[in-house]
Amino acid sequence: MTNSTPQKSAGSEAEVTAAVLVIGDEILSGRTKDKNIGYIADYMTNIGIDLREVRIVPDVEDEIVDALNAMRARYTYVFTTGGIGPTHDDITADAVAKAFGVELYEDERIINAMLERMKPEDLNAARRRMARVPRGGDLVTNTVSRVPGFRIGNVIVMAGVPMIMQSMLDGVVPTLKTGIPLTMQAVEAEAPEGAYAAGLSAIAEAHPGLSIGSYPSYVDGKFRNQIVVRGRDPQEVATGVAEIEAMLVPLVAARNVG
Repeated sequence: MTNSTPQKSAGSEAEVTAAVLVIGDEILSGRTKDKNIGYIADYMTNIGIDLREVRIVPDVEDEIVDALNAMRARYTYVFTTGGIGPTHDDITADAVAKAFGVELYEDERIINAMLERMKPEDLNAARRRMARVPRGGDLVTNTVSRVPGFRIGNVIVMAGVPMIMQSMLDGVVPTLKTGIPLTMQAVEAEAPEGAYAAGLSAIAEAHPGLSIGSYPSYVDGKFRNQIVVRGRDPQEVATGVAEIEAMLVPLVAARNVG
């Protein structure tokens, strides 16, 4: 992840939200396993942007447009991944332009970047598709393959290839508003969820500024319960963790005696 510092504006401490729109039949069919959602989620958490929603849509223009319009009206930022390559099914640029009601144009800066990596005779019509940008859009840097993504309004359009997407995310994040990063602490419960559910609910109700979740898993033939506390006030997180640990003490003791 880049060391660049995201932009701190006057409103940077207010809630900043985001959504991810994953575009591609190959994701929905299971042929390609998405590796971008988790990366973007971690990145957003670290810079104080709340990732609130993820949608996956097929390579169908109207479905992309509908999802994009719904999400960009609801969140501070929308990140899209996939569908900006050279083939006929790469229609993200078309859909974004339609959603914003603008035309596409061929950006000479992208053409020049492509010509740094290929001969002019190899710059065919298919490859030129990747140089199309909606009118009013800005370019998003790509240090891997040089062909940039783009940004229009609060929508950031990135490649689906993880390494390229990560480069584009590094390039655009310093221009974004950010909030206060989340503080996160985990508590190993060592007790069944049913035993501490009521107590955990009471603690969560007493701390509306915290997000408290219980997450069971099955590891090495044993059930494991972990309680995760998240919040933007480190002191409140510490208080919540202390209350949870105190609540668990008699439950764990009783279980060990039993």
